[in-house]
Amino acid sequence: MTKTNTTENGQKVILVTGPSGAGRTTAIRVLEDLGHEVIDNLPLSLIDRLLAGHPVDRPMALGVDVRNRDFSVEGLLEVIDTLSQSDLYDVEVLYLDCSRDVLIRRYSETRRRHPLAPSETPDNGILREIDLLTPVRARAGILIDTSDLSPHDLKDEITRWLGRTGREMLAVSVHSFSYKRGLARGLDMVFDARFLRNPHWDPALRALDGRSDAVADYVAADPRFDGFFDRVHDLTEFLLPAYGDEGKSHLAIGFGCTGGQHRSVALAEKLANALAQAGWQVSIRHRELERRAATQGMAPKASG
Repeated sequence: MTKTNTTENGQKVILVTGPSGAGRTTAIRVLEDLGHEVIDNLPLSLIDRLLAGHPVDRPMALGVDVRNRDFSVEGLLEVIDTLSQSDLYDVEVLYLDCSRDVLIRRYSETRRRHPLAPSETPDNGILREIDLLTPVRARAGILIDTSDLSPHDLKDEITRWLGRTGREMLAVSVHSFSYKRGLARGLDMVFDARFLRNPHWDPALRALDGRSDAVADYVAADPRFDGFFDRVHDLTEFLLPAYGDEGKSHLAIGFGCTGGQHRSVALAEKLANALAQAGWQVSIRHRELERRAATQGMAPKASG
């Protein structure tokens, strides 16, 4: 599958279906994390109107099951045929399958009512649904049996199916902040840069920030800088593939200093540039610089 909204055969559309309790909702969430435009439980009669609208800039994933308002097997098969025969769409059917015994156990654990047996035991609805969806299962291009899969395992299966790697999935954000205002929210890794010499005490550098070459050179001239940065960089490069392989979609790394203007900014810029050159998806946030720019009524210089 391509990583854009279209292939040589047109707009990529994935129809995600399967018996209730097999993991369709989890699959939809995984596809959303992987950058798809997802819509769940859209009535079959509205799919053609949705796709006829303004094209989206990424692949689409549509969740379809017996809970859809106008669901019928015949209607779903007609949608599959119509999209498959059109040059405008590259359609794929992803079917989440599961054994009857496991479905029964999952329903007993959650105590949910089955949509095809709201007044009966889930076992009756499960048997009806498996039988009902047999023609759809036969049309699936991708069939994943979730009987022995955890949600994490299912994400790995879908990721492998898409041909995506942990490096492609994981987005990294590098932040700078001031300890005087507290830690930035949502950080996974934090490094304290207050031991480095402070450009604030140089009158020629005080008004500048760590994005300037003069400040960056001043901070890097500290004899402890190279050893610190090399260790942080090596640790980050060691951990990022592991986080990606575990299915983490975002990792936030923070550098803090006293004012959040010089040392932390210079380090955030340097690490972000190094990671970007290594092929990671990287964005940069400078909390204190953004606050200052907002106060002054202007946007800070964009980074990343």
